[in-house]
Amino acid sequence: MSSETVLLEVDDRGVATVTLNRPKVHNAFDQVLIERLTRTLIDTAARDDVRVVVLTGAGRSFCSGADMEWMRSMAGFSEAENLEDALRLAELMATLNALPKPTIARVNGHAFGGGVGLVCCCDIAVAAEDARFALSEVRLGLVPAVISPYVIDAIGVRHARRFFLTAEAVTARKARRVGLIHEIAKDRHLNDVVEDQIGMLLQGGPVAMRECKALIHMVDGHTLASDQSLRQRTAELISQLRIAAEGQEGLGAFLEKRAPKWTEER
Repeated sequence: MSSETVLLEVDDRGVATVTLNRPKVHNAFDQVLIERLTRTLIDTAARDDVRVVVLTGAGRSFCSGADMEWMRSMAGFSEAENLEDALRLAELMATLNALPKPTIARVNGHAFGGGVGLVCCCDIAVAAEDARFALSEVRLGLVPAVISPYVIDAIGVRHARRFFLTAEAVTARKARRVGLIHEIAKDRHLNDVVEDQIGMLLQGGPVAMRECKALIHMVDGHTLASDQSLRQRTAELISQLRIAAEGQEGLGAFLEKRAPKWTEER
């Protein structure tokens, strides 16, 4: 296994697999991993040859949250130093959440604390059947502050009020029931389930995918009936995409009963 804390592999379909590579500590966060993962995501987002991003962990775990040695060192930091450190994690979460490419969390094992935040920042989450999830911060006298917007967005306020406070570990089945993950892979079929999702994503237009993500972020929290500016922007968006090259190709392919050209570029 490479000594790099974050690995990147891009296949000939344009699928980028980003792997957290600290298996001996269950892919726990430290300052180096946070910085390298943020940079890897930014670089991957800028690559024209990348269509889909898959985030996973090396070894038996997805991500166990903060590294204990790192947390021990932070205990001696000043408040200003702790703030700077927390802002780096906040930047990572925001970068993943707003990535313009479709993202899949391939949850190969347990996800605790900040690892749950990573799952919630991805568009699609597929977990191994034996994966467990926990927001364990209160048992350390802390709170899941930086990841809270993304976790609450995924599971809702009601479930957050329970799981933030109890810090209980939940099964993949319960995680799916509350909206934390979308699919569960039984036995050794995790790759198969992830590939099913990748296959569907690769059928969509790359520009349309990017605009869908931007659209969701724009619409979230608004009410169309009462927001004239949002109604205007959404109408403008679809009108622009209809006459753009990708929209013309997609509509033409549908009418001509053929596959769009972007599916032939893999």
